[in-house]
Amino acid sequence: MNNYIEYDWYRNNNYLNDNKYNSNSMSLNNPQDGFEKGNMFKNLYNEYKGYQPAKLKATNEREQKLYNISAMCFAAHELNLYLDLNPNDQSAFMLFMDYERKVNNMVEEYEKMYGPLNVDSSEMKSFTWSTNNWPWEVENV
Repeated sequence: MNNYIEYDWYRNNNYLNDNKYNSNSMSLNNPQDGFEKGNMFKNLYNEYKGYQPAKLKATNEREQKLYNISAMCFAAHELNLYLDLNPNDQSAFMLFMDYERKVNNMVEEYEKMYGPLNVDSSEMKSFTWSTNNWPWEVENV
């Protein structure tokens, strides 16, 4: 037996037709605010007893680039989830594609400066650890 909730139930009960889920009335946080709050949709975010999310601060350029990549990935993922339920929303789709393009550019820039982020990165052309010293083999460690 399938334990998943029937997708049609949401459609039949106007779950998706409610104004707060309609992109024409949706108001999005910018990727950084959405990342810190854990929600890209302003009209779906409810503070808990006045709690304000911590403002994350990078201490150097590398951390700032990682933070920006994480925030943009989060925003793209949130829109991807939204598009699962609203596949005909062209404005959300175009924004999703823009975020995806930005993520790819940001990752490419980061990898050129600091090395690969993922195993399938284009920067992983050679495995240099077999020719270099292991971290514990270096003196003064």
